Amino acid sequence: MSNKRPFSSIVVDGPTQAPSRAMLYPVGFTQSDFKKPQVGIASTWSMVTPCNMHINELAEAAALGSDENGGKGVLFNTITVSDGISMGTPGMRYSLVSREVIADSIETVVGAQGFDGFVAIGGCDKNMPACAMAMARLDRPSVFVYGGTIQPGQNRRDIVSVFEAVGAHAAGTIDDKGLLEVEATAIPGPGSCGGMYTANTMASAIEALGLSLPNSSAQEAISDTKRQDSYKAGAAVCHLIEKGIKPSDILCKEAFENAITLVIALEGSTNAVLHLLAIAKAAGIPLELDDFTRIGQNVPVLADMRPAGQYSMSELIEIGGVQPLMKLLLDEKMLHGDCMTVTGRSLSENLIEVEPYPKTQKVIRPLNNPIKKDSHLVVLYGNLAAEGAIAKITGHEGLRFSGPAKCFHGEENAMAAILDGTIVAGDVVVVRYEGPKGGPGMREMLSPTSAINGRGLSQDVALITDGRFSGGSHGFVIGHITPEAFDGGALALVEDGDIITIDAVSREIVLEVAEDVLESRRRAWEKPKPYTTKGVLAKYARLVSSASEGAVTD
Repeated sequence: MSNKRPFSSIVVDGPTQAPSRAMLYPVGFTQSDFKKPQVGIASTWSMVTPCNMHINELAEAAALGSDENGGKGVLFNTITVSDGISMGTPGMRYSLVSREVIADSIETVVGAQGFDGFVAIGGCDKNMPACAMAMARLDRPSVFVYGGTIQPGQNRRDIVSVFEAVGAHAAGTIDDKGLLEVEATAIPGPGSCGGMYTANTMASAIEALGLSLPNSSAQEAISDTKRQDSYKAGAAVCHLIEKGIKPSDILCKEAFENAITLVIALEGSTNAVLHLLAIAKAAGIPLELDDFTRIGQNVPVLADMRPAGQYSMSELIEIGGVQPLMKLLLDEKMLHGDCMTVTGRSLSENLIEVEPYPKTQKVIRPLNNPIKKDSHLVVLYGNLAAEGAIAKITGHEGLRFSGPAKCFHGEENAMAAILDGTIVAGDVVVVRYEGPKGGPGMREMLSPTSAINGRGLSQDVALITDGRFSGGSHGFVIGHITPEAFDGGALALVEDGDIITIDAVSREIVLEVAEDVLESRRRAWEKPKPYTTKGVLAKYARLVSSASEGAVTD
C-alpha cells in the first residue's frame, strides 16, 4: 500500500522525532515500521465480565490483519464494566458513565499517539456505542468489531433467566436449590448476553450504520468466524487509509435511519435510542426522538427474539444472522442502499450476494405476518414527559395501561416493595431520581422488571422511570422520562394513588392530576441532595445532557 500516514508521520518522521522512535523500539517497532501507517487496536479486554474476557485474542487477530496488509498494529486497552454484575446495586450508576470514559480514552490514545486509523473492539453494552462515538469524534479510518454473543446456557438459559428466577424465588415458585441451579448453568462462557438485548442490538445497529464488516454483529464470541472478522477488520482499516475513507464519509442521516430501521425489525433494546442519539451527536448528524417515531410508523417488528420472544442470538446466527434481514428490508425499500460502509462499498453492494433465510426458519417473521406492524419503540409525550419518554411496547403487554401510582425514591426501594408483595396487580410503579443527573448515571431497571415478571405480574403492572431499562427488560415499561425528577420534572410531583395513564396508540403518558394541584406541588418541591459531590459521578452529573439528547457529556 502507498505511504499514507497523515498522523503518524508527524510523530515519527525526521531527526527531531528521534526520541519518539526510540520509545517505540522496545514495544516492537523496527525501522521499516516507521514508514507504515500505524493502526491502533483498541481492546476492551477485561476479566471483570464474560462479555470481554476473550477480546485480547480478537485484538491480536486484528493487529495481525493490519500487519499483513501494510500497516503496523499497536494494541492498547480501555475499560469495561459489567451491567449484568452491577445491576441492582450502586455500582450500576457507573454503567452509562463508562460509555463516556471509553469514548474519551480511545479518543485520547489515538489522538496522542498519532495513529492513522484504528480498530475498536467492544463486547459489553456500553463498549459498542462508546467505540462508535470515538470513531465519529476522531474521524480517522476505523472499523468496529463486535466481540460476539455468548452461547446459550443449559436449557436455553441466559442472564435474564437468572434475574427472573430471583422474582420466582421471592414468589415461592422455586426454592433455594432451584435458584442455585439456574445461576450455575446460565452463563457457559465468553460473549455478550444472548438475546436481542442491548449488546446484540447495538452490534446490529452499528453494522447497519456501516461501521463494521458484514455480519460482524451476528457471530458467536467463541468461533472461527469471529476471529476471521477481527483479522479482516485490521486489513480493512489499511484499505480505508489507502482510500481515505473516514467515518464522516459513512455516517449520514440516512445511515442512522438504516440503523433505526434494523433495530425496530429486530425488536431491539430501548437503549438503542439513547446510544444512537449519542453517536449522532458525536458525528454532527441531527437526530431527534421524533425520527424514531417517523421511521417506526413504516417498519414492522419481525424478530421473535428474547426478551419478549423465543429465540436467542445464536439461533439467529444459525439461519444467517442479520444480513438476510437487511437484504429483505433493502428489497422493500426500507433501507438506504447507497450509504457507504467500511468495506469501501455501499450497503446495497455488500448485500448483493446474500441468500434469503431458510423457508423453514421461525426466528424472523415474514413481512405479511409481523409480530407488530409498526415499531415497538414508542416515544411518549404528555404532562408527565414534556420532553419525551421511551416505551418498549411489543404487543404482548397490550397498548394501554392506567392505574394508581406507587412511588419510590430509587431502585432499591422499588425492588424491596416488589419482592415483599407491596406491588399488586393494577399498580403503576414509579421509580424516580434515577435519571442521568439524579442517579446519577441512569441505572437500568432489569432487577425490578425481572422481579415483576418472576412474580407473574408482567401483564398486570406497569413500571415508569427517569432511569432506563436493560435490553433484557420486558413488560409494560416506560423509561427515559424527561425532564427527569432531579431537574424538577413532573415525575418528581407524583404522589401515591395518583392515576397515571399510558396510551401507546395516542403516544401519551398522562398524570391525571389537575394543573393547579401540580403547580402547588411544584412550589412545595425541594430538590434532593446529589448522590455524591466528588469524583467521576459528580463530574458526570454536572456535564451530562438530558436523556432525550442522548445523555452525552461532550
